[in-house]
Amino acid sequence: MASAIRKTALVSYHGSRILVERSLRRLQVLDGFCKWHHFGNSQPFSTRTQPKRLCWEGSSHGVLLRKLEVSLKDHRLNEAWVTFNDFKTLYGFPKGYVVCRLLAELSYSSDPRWLQKACNLVSQIFKEKSDLLPTETLTKLSLSFARAQMPIPASMVLRVILERENTPAVSLLRLIVFHMVKTEVGTCLASNFLIQICECLLRISANRNDHAKVIKLDTLIFNLVLEGCVRFKSSLKGQELVEWMSRTGIIADAHSVVIIAEIYEMNGLRDEIKKFKDHIDQVSAPFVCHYQQLYEVLLNLHFEFDDLDAASELVLDMNRFRGLNPNKKPKNDQKPCLVSIGSQNLRAGLKIQILPEVLQKESVIRVEHGKGLLSSKNGKLLLSNRALANFIHGYKRQGRISELTKVLLSMQKDFQTIGESSLCSDVIGACACLGWLETAHDILDDMETAGSPCSLTTYMVLLTAYRSREMFKEADALVRQLRKAGLIKNLSVEMVAFTSLLERADNSSSSLSKSDLADFIIQETREEKEVTPTVHELNSSIYFFCKAKMMGDALKIYQKMQMKGIQPTVQTFAYLVYGYSSLGSYRDITIIWGDIKRNMKNRNFLVSRDLYELLLVNFLRGGYFERVMEVAGYMKECKMYTDKWMYKSEFLKLHKNLYKCLKASDTRNEVQRKRLEFVQTFRKWVGID
Repeated sequence: MASAIRKTALVSYHGSRILVERSLRRLQVLDGFCKWHHFGNSQPFSTRTQPKRLCWEGSSHGVLLRKLEVSLKDHRLNEAWVTFNDFKTLYGFPKGYVVCRLLAELSYSSDPRWLQKACNLVSQIFKEKSDLLPTETLTKLSLSFARAQMPIPASMVLRVILERENTPAVSLLRLIVFHMVKTEVGTCLASNFLIQICECLLRISANRNDHAKVIKLDTLIFNLVLEGCVRFKSSLKGQELVEWMSRTGIIADAHSVVIIAEIYEMNGLRDEIKKFKDHIDQVSAPFVCHYQQLYEVLLNLHFEFDDLDAASELVLDMNRFRGLNPNKKPKNDQKPCLVSIGSQNLRAGLKIQILPEVLQKESVIRVEHGKGLLSSKNGKLLLSNRALANFIHGYKRQGRISELTKVLLSMQKDFQTIGESSLCSDVIGACACLGWLETAHDILDDMETAGSPCSLTTYMVLLTAYRSREMFKEADALVRQLRKAGLIKNLSVEMVAFTSLLERADNSSSSLSKSDLADFIIQETREEKEVTPTVHELNSSIYFFCKAKMMGDALKIYQKMQMKGIQPTVQTFAYLVYGYSSLGSYRDITIIWGDIKRNMKNRNFLVSRDLYELLLVNFLRGGYFERVMEVAGYMKECKMYTDKWMYKSEFLKLHKNLYKCLKASDTRNEVQRKRLEFVQTFRKWVGID
């Protein structure tokens, strides 16, 4: 009723205005003719009028349309917006080119209010007249929303384009994704949209649809989204994207390898990282930063697994890396290497293609050395004080000082090649400062046995520490050791040397007590690992069996964790859900969900958004709508963003007509009535009419 009244009022208003304007124009014309006749023009009076002077206006449709076009041309947004709404109320949407011009003006504005109006208008158009806007206009709109950090409308527009079995040009899609992944919500939407593109591409390719030629993805787009997953700790989603790279044939470059390694590190899958290491050991000069970061990631995981043997082996292998040839250039005719995902023995397993010495020219990914375990100098990779602290603390805790000395001696050679030879002395000095005098003395003895004795200064640092703690028996033994080594020969020289070197040792000890190495050792002794090495090992086994679809074996390991009271992690449950999902065993996932809830109640266990989303999607596929809404409720309590568009698409794909015409009064039993209730709740939640 209100709409009809408004429409009548608008017609009346515009009709009255037209009549008034016409009357004024007629009076002006008559007045002009009277003046002409008054001045004695001898030509006869003529009723013909010149079109140039008399421009009669048409209907209110034409008036409003002309006014809208002029206001858009003059960039008067307020006037254009009011006129557009008046026109739409009377006649519906104007022609497509007018709407495109209006949206362009709105999206170019720096005022977020106008961008929101553009977003609302696009939503309205999609509901009422979805074919009104061309793909080019939608692409520009999505880019504008993404730049303004409005990832939700940006992804909405992208998904509408995808529903037409199309995507923006790769160059524009890169820009949109680049802006979206700057936020956590944007990364969530970008990753889900990327998966939807992959699913669409595989589907239409299988059907030999011509649209497969216009849907294009590249390595850089995956790199951008994967890097966002690392930044916002969305490791499970990142791991899923790696598998989609394999399915769609996207080739991983040097950046991809590093980012994927970081994702595997977050999930504790060091065996997967080892596969990449084998392919990039001999990279050329431009890729040294990627080589370094991959070694850092793998070395850090060895420390997390408390596997000092593997860490030492990695260091020794790193030491065999004899520097980079700066004149060496990547080959242009390289063929991709295949790296398996999961066990190499899996027949049906996925394999990802990698080209370690390839970088995208337009790459905007920056390699950051966040671990701080390695440094490079003159083409050599060297352990940092942080990494040394891990080795020292780990070997001391396990009582394996002799093996620590071997690692130090192997690193010492590389330090000497770049003009630094104080590595072992620094370690002994740090141990002495921390009061680990027995450890320091053991390292001294091991170095003598290996034929690489320390300098006199290093001995004197330990001697000073013994005397300061009144350990005179040990001090005398060290003096005898000095004489035997021939470092001091007679008493007078010994006294002079002892006095002078004692002062130097005091200064050295004072400085060492404040050194980074001593501080890192203290920090390492105080820190506790978030996940125990045992959990890492068990999770890796569960991951392997789930990939092989051997759920019985995976479940045995999970039950072993329960029996021993070992706290499962998010990865533990995620791998089990992935495994059951691959078999379509959605009922078993409801049992896993029960275990997750018990862990949430009884222990300090936090569920990630990735795991919630994984559960929600699988319950939706299995038709467990009560569980769907339960998971959605938990996500709401945790203030996590829910990608309702994705869930809506999944529902329409699998359950489009489920209970569509069924009423509560027509249900056969209580079970069906409750299920109908949850289906209706879900439809309302995602916005399905």
